[in-house]
Amino acid sequence: MIIIGLTGSIGMGKSTVAAMFEEEGAPSFNSDFAVHQLYAPDGAAVAPVEAAFPGVTKDGAIDRVALSARVVGKPDEIKRLEAIVHPLVREAQVQFLQAQRDTGAEFVVLDIPLLFEGGGAKSVDKTVVVSAPADVQRARVLARPGMTAEKFEAILALQMPDAEKRARADFVIDTGSSFGDTRAQVRAVLDALREHD
Repeated sequence: MIIIGLTGSIGMGKSTVAAMFEEEGAPSFNSDFAVHQLYAPDGAAVAPVEAAFPGVTKDGAIDRVALSARVVGKPDEIKRLEAIVHPLVREAQVQFLQAQRDTGAEFVVLDIPLLFEGGGAKSVDKTVVVSAPADVQRARVLARPGMTAEKFEAILALQMPDAEKRARADFVIDTGSSFGDTRAQVRAVLDALREHD
């Protein structure tokens, strides 16, 4: 089983590309979705996060707005939160990988936003970076509800520059043109991996 690490900066089309890999037969583990499940009612992160940050739960789930207000712009608090959540995400990831091995999957995709920044590239076989021209990225992100230019710049500041991600990647998928073109690139990555397997 080949483990593909998928990453890309905000607005590059990573979720779309992950879905395309899934459609081509490569099941995908989405770290952000895993966090949503951990924060949901009865999620494994609810009790420990509430213990660390009293008052951030509502109706048995983590209130993401309240939690965000407690940690954003506070590096020490973000580290405290990550120390709780990251091991739980890794545990979910391990269970996903085992389930895919058991079903005989040829490829799996780990969708990890901070793949290079967090050292996750060491735990995958190949890395794929999703990229698009800066003007396309900016337009996509600013079209999101509640997004401002300031928020966008703050998020970008936390992420490794796109050019550096592209330089480190085994494969780059450019999402700046059509869905058909992007899908062809996804297929080309899987074909290239099959040839080397």
